[in-house]
Amino acid sequence: MSITPAKLPTNITEVVDTKHFKERVIDLYERGYGDLELEADLDTARSIIPAGTGGLRDFSFIAPDIPEFIAKNCVGCMDCVTECPDTAILAKVIPEEKVNRAIQNESEEFRAELAGDWAETRKFHSTPAKKGKAPASFGIFIDPTKCKGCAECVAVCDDNALKMIKKTDDNMPLIRAKWDHFKRVGPSDESYVMDKVLSDMMLVDRSLQYVGGAGSCAGCGEATALRMMVAATCFKYGEKNLGLIAATGCNTVYTSTYPYNPYTLPWANSLFENAPTYAMGVRAKWDQAGMGDKKIWIIGGDGAMLDIGFQSLSRMLMSGMDLNVIVLDTQVYSNTGGQASTGSYMGQRTKMSEHGKKNQGKQERRKEIAQIVMAHPDVYFAQTTAAHANHFYRAILEANAYKGPSVLSVYTTCQPEHGVADDVASSQARLAVDSRAFPLMIYNPDSGERIRERLDLKGNPAPKNDWYTNPKTGESTTFIDFARSEGRFEKHFDKDGNPSETLLAATEDRRLNWRMIQELAGIDPEEPASEEEAAG
Repeated sequence: MSITPAKLPTNITEVVDTKHFKERVIDLYERGYGDLELEADLDTARSIIPAGTGGLRDFSFIAPDIPEFIAKNCVGCMDCVTECPDTAILAKVIPEEKVNRAIQNESEEFRAELAGDWAETRKFHSTPAKKGKAPASFGIFIDPTKCKGCAECVAVCDDNALKMIKKTDDNMPLIRAKWDHFKRVGPSDESYVMDKVLSDMMLVDRSLQYVGGAGSCAGCGEATALRMMVAATCFKYGEKNLGLIAATGCNTVYTSTYPYNPYTLPWANSLFENAPTYAMGVRAKWDQAGMGDKKIWIIGGDGAMLDIGFQSLSRMLMSGMDLNVIVLDTQVYSNTGGQASTGSYMGQRTKMSEHGKKNQGKQERRKEIAQIVMAHPDVYFAQTTAAHANHFYRAILEANAYKGPSVLSVYTTCQPEHGVADDVASSQARLAVDSRAFPLMIYNPDSGERIRERLDLKGNPAPKNDWYTNPKTGESTTFIDFARSEGRFEKHFDKDGNPSETLLAATEDRRLNWRMIQELAGIDPEEPASEEEAAG
């Protein structure tokens, strides 16, 4: 449970003071003695962790590499900042004149180093200048205490503006000094941040209410989705107008391992199966207190929402209350070591569905939350990924604006359970969409009376075809291609790379699911696609 300072009971007001809490609690835990030497008190008995204490955590010792910014190649796209799961790489846009003054206030030997970290991008520098506005400098800086070395930022940068370098005794003091400069130089100038450019939301301080320091795995796909949800909501409504209710799961473990809490927001962790109905009580109380404009997001995995907590979710959807749900879909119960959920794909190897001679992984077909949610009256639904940032942000903003229940199902790569590298959360999410494993969609009841009017499949390649075909190679991207890229399906391929019968059945399951979604959206697959549609 997290309580913001403005809402704290008197007895823990002192604990929230960063310096006091660090000296009293965090320093002891970092030395390994916190659980032995700290006295029991009412706050820990109530499972209260002060807000934002994850900001005090230091991960600088856990990885040998760290990203380096190459300003001359940067275009200011913000992909690296958006996709980082740990709030370890941030950006600011500040008028060039102000940046130059800030650099001049630094030591002479430090000035040349800093000048290389502020880029002159077309987006923020030359375009404003052409319009008669003062040009702005755009800076990317790395927080060495939050970076876990996953290299996701490098993987998503198409402009070669980042590269991984080895940490040394020589460069780490410089990286820390640059981060201190980033904190001193002041906030972004919001006049350069356009509401229509959704990726720029993380340039604004009020969006950054997930401060890092969570114990998530390197490259965690869940953490990126949570950061983006928090950023979009706080950018639009302010950091004082968001509360979180989380179902027990991986997300509650890595965000509440005492004494570290990455949220500066009020949030509570309920039981695995009842977060939606718990949130109904909070919503009712807030409405009673005249706080109907405050937003509530309910967080849970596919296990918490599709399995054990499904009835709780369904009850909330039928209530008509203004509540938002984000389903972090890893296709397994990650928190319990990767056992199968009803959201697991056919054929994948998990605990409770091991790959053996008799059964080749999970034999059941996957439960589709999209069709289930659409069967409830007047519920907003989106299926999206953090890698499709504009689609994701649009869904968050629309869900917040919708007056009623909303659900977002988000593809979230789990590196250890999917058997993939730390830096591929984004690329695997894109492949999941391209292969029909996880189609993008938005279902908005405000868009019409019929399902085909409400259901939007924009963002999927070749929407009229069963599979996307690369126009350059002529090869189709199917579920088999997706499975070939992940360790959880590796036993389905023989020594020559041929897929098993189970994997062929799983591929047919994905094709049939896509056919059903096409029909609901009013898309006729028999109708010839235009060249533009075929190319995605």
